[in-house]
This record gives sequence, structure tokens and C-alpha cells, in this order.
Amino acid sequence: MDTTEPKVFRVVGLVEPADVARLCEELTELLGGSGGDGVHDASGEVVCDVAAVTRPNLATVDALARLHLTARRLGHRMALRGAGPELRTLLELVGLFGVLTPEAAPGDRTGGTSASRPGTT
Repeated sequence: MDTTEPKVFRVVGLVEPADVARLCEELTELLGGSGGDGVHDASGEVVCDVAAVTRPNLATVDALARLHLTARRLGHRMALRGAGPELRTLLELVGLFGVLTPEAAPGDRTGGTSASRPGTT
């Protein structure tokens, strides 16, 4: 049984488009990635803590999507923690809620809403 705690990456404050590349570089560093030569520490899951994000916007969503791709490229799964209602709504609107929040199982209702997901009955 693996008892290793996942690494935690924190996103704080207002995320602007110019922050995206820096955040991805910081995540790569945290995960021990080399940025492209294929050498990395693939040790499972990384938790992206977004509880301290203020005024989530589309730049925040872009950053989270790119962080997710960066983690996957380095052999990790990324789970969000602490997403507030505004961020969850944005993720739902752009169709990334289920991708970036693995705790939302297929077929489950999302974020406390009573609406079904598109394409389901």
C-alpha cells in the first residue's frame, strides 16, 4: 500500500494570462520534471490547491488546463482542491469541470446543481 502524500501546488491570488507560463514552470520544478528531456519523477498525484484564488476568470481556467497538461506530460494526475463556486461554475461553462475535477464521477450531478450534463438524459 502506497502511503506517499501527494505533492501540493498552490495557486493564489488573481491569475492573469501572463502568469500561465510561470505557473507551469513552477509545477514542472515541483514535480522534478526536466522540461522536455523525458527525465521526471512520476510518483502519482499532485493536488492543485486553488482555495486562495481570488476573482477566478478565464485566465484561471486556462492556467488550470495547462497545469493539468503539464502534470500529465510529467506522468502525474492532477486533482483540484478548494475550488469555490465561481471557479466551479467557470469550469462547467467551458466544459472542463469533469476533466479538472476527477472526484466528479461520470453520470454524477455536478457542483450541487440539479441540471444533468449535456448529452445525458
